[in-house]
Amino acid sequence: MPEKSRPLRADAARNRARVLEVAYETFAEEGLAVPIDEIARRAGVGAGTLYRHFPTKEALYGAVVVDRIRRFTERANELADGDEPGAALREFFAELVEAASNQGLVEAMSGSGFDVAISAPDEEKAFLDALQRLLTAAQRSGEIRADIDVRHVKALMVGCQAMQRYATDPDVPRQLLAVVWSGLRSP
Repeated sequence: MPEKSRPLRADAARNRARVLEVAYETFAEEGLAVPIDEIARRAGVGAGTLYRHFPTKEALYGAVVVDRIRRFTERANELADGDEPGAALREFFAELVEAASNQGLVEAMSGSGFDVAISAPDEEKAFLDALQRLLTAAQRSGEIRADIDVRHVKALMVGCQAMQRYATDPDVPRQLLAVVWSGLRSP
């Protein structure tokens, strides 16, 4: 009979959260080449602590990605509860595009083979549901075109994120966001 997983002790939960934050920052700055023991050192935990939570670098990387998706989902739900649905969608869209400025993490994600839809389908669904909430509220307010669906918005975000990564002119991403937003707005 499988053993039920127990909730983490408070100190273990803090250590895990600290490791995820340091790993995110480290992967964002330096890519996946950083040794896992170096991440443990930077997080102020022993290697054994890190390996207890994340037995491989791939497990750590996957946990970082899932943690970020959960944070984005929480942020989308927080914004969806506000009084200005169009502004909320625009803000969330811009925040996700800005997240693509973490070159090392983006490069690591594109080359890691980590597919969120396969590896973390519940998180992917929760993210899309939260994005749908934002979109539906903005459409009901009349600010966003009714013929747009969540797949379109996600595709536009991915395209803008790519532009954010490869633009050499720092004004281009901002200009691109303005063009995309103009296209999403109701006539």
